Order: sequence, then C-alpha cells, then structure tokens
Amino acid sequence: MGEAIRVAVTGAAGQISYGLLFRLAAGEVFGPDRPVHLSLLELPQAMGALEGVMMELDDCSFPTLASMNAYDDPEKAFDGINWGLLVGSRPRGPGMERADLIKVNGPIFVGQGKALNRAAADARVLVVGNPCNTNCLIAMRNSELPKDRFGAMMRLDQNRAKIQLARKSGAPVQAVTNMTIWGNHSNNQYPDFENARINGRPAAAVIQDETWLKETFLKTVQDRGATVIKARGASSAASAANAAIDHVKSFVNPTPVGDWHSAGVCSKGEYGVDPDLIFGFPVQNDAGGTWRVVEGLAMSDWAKGKFQFVLDELRKERDVVKDLLN
Repeated sequence: MGEAIRVAVTGAAGQISYGLLFRLAAGEVFGPDRPVHLSLLELPQAMGALEGVMMELDDCSFPTLASMNAYDDPEKAFDGINWGLLVGSRPRGPGMERADLIKVNGPIFVGQGKALNRAAADARVLVVGNPCNTNCLIAMRNSELPKDRFGAMMRLDQNRAKIQLARKSGAPVQAVTNMTIWGNHSNNQYPDFENARINGRPAAAVIQDETWLKETFLKTVQDRGATVIKARGASSAASAANAAIDHVKSFVNPTPVGDWHSAGVCSKGEYGVDPDLIFGFPVQNDAGGTWRVVEGLAMSDWAKGKFQFVLDELRKERDVVKDLLN
C-alpha cells in the first residue's frame, strides 16, 4: 500500500454521500494502492443514520478503507485531512428564494472555512452543497488555505451537457470534449457549445442546428436539476456523487492533451471576471496537480451576453453574503 490519504465528507448520511462514500472507500478515486481514512461529518440528529452507513461500509470489506470516524464537529472532522468534500448544505424550502438559501447556508460555510485551517498543508476542497459557488467563496474567504485549493462543482453540468451533445449527434459521449460550463451552478449557467468538440470537430459543425443548440440544448442543461426533481421527487444524488468523483479525479490526474474540464475556481481576472469570485471556467492541470484556466477562447456576441448574465448573477450573490467574507 502507498501513502494514506485522509478525506472528509460532510453531510455524510445524505443521499449524495451515499453514492460517493463507497466509491471513495473502494479506491476508485485515489487508486487501489492508497489507504483511505474517512472523516464523516453530520448534524447531531443524523448520527444514527450515519452509523448505519458506516456499518455498510464495514460490511463491504474494502481493502483500501483504512479507517473511518464520525463527527458532529467540523474542527475534529477536518483535522489533518488532504481532501474536504463539502457535500452537506440546507436544501431550499417551500417559498425560499435563492437569496434566502444563500443567507441560510452562509454561516455553515463560515464555520467550515475556519475549521479547514486544521487541514493538512496540501489540502484541497470541493464544495458540492448548493449554492455551491457562493458557499465555496464563503469557505475560501474564511480559511487560511491558499485560494487555489478551493473548487465548486460544475462537473455535473459538464456531464449533463456532454450527454446531450452526444445523443443529438449520435456520437459516443467520450467523443465530446472541450465542454465548458461558464459561471454558476444555477439555471443561468452558460454551457458553451461554441468551443465544444465532437470527434475533434466543432460541435456546431457536427450538429448544424443552431435553434436546437441555442434553445433546446441550453435550456435542457440549465434546467436539468429541476427536471430531475420533478421526475423522481428528489434532487440529483447518484449523478451528483459521480460528478464529485469526476471533479476530484480531474484535479489529481493530468488533463488529457487538448482537452479541459469545467470547475468553479477562484478567478484571477480571466475573461474579465472579478478577482476572487468563484466562477465556472475551463481548467487544465498537470501531473503535479497545478491547474490553470484555459484562456483565449472565442465567444460570439450571443455567447458574451450569456456569459455576462451569469457573471452578474454571481456578483449579486456575493453582495448578499458580503458580511460573511473576511
């Protein structure tokens, strides 16, 4: 066995974590030769349910699961971790606006950001709990970890966009590359078909249906979460867990040559985005885990309008929580 890795998962008794923990424990994410120590964080009232999840993990007898511990205190759960997967957040209730949800979840991520100061020096963080971009911003601004260690999950949106282009073109999903989700994990995100490619060709040259691309494709990806809720009576869980795994894999492995992946990361001013805003960008990273935003991608005037709209949305979200940003 190689060097052990310590991973914290919040909301560990929830549905997304249920789809995530067994794959982490099985060695799928960090490799079959790396022991995984799980730190599982839950609310006090959910500790009984978490105990049941841990029983199931035990009963799988995964060789790579070195240990697991349950906590209701983030200070303890984040002590010495190498990865923090912040899955737990309060869902939107009846009559709640997005701004209300942001205000309710904000204090949670203030506390978790401060608790991340107990993490290992090389720690990285993925925020899954929604609204993930702004929750990530809050955690980042309340932590002493370097800003480039924080990410918000745009990968579910990327995966949703890729399968739509694949189905429309008749190509296998692995033929769809260079898929960018600009901006926010919200229904105002901009899934960029202009720079996407199918079997190496521009997606728009393969599909040749501008109305479908600008209307059907765009709205299908933007509204997919709501569509899933309407169909199954609950929000995306297994697909969100899968996207979290994809995100982590993309940051611990080099990006395939010529491709990129989408992630909400801390802006340094790329594409005119405000510095420090957590914004969905195309990202590439090397074998050492160092990442960079892919710059210089072209946008039509139509695309620039979509980009600007979601940028303004994230600016407004930041203003809602400005009193929580250190």
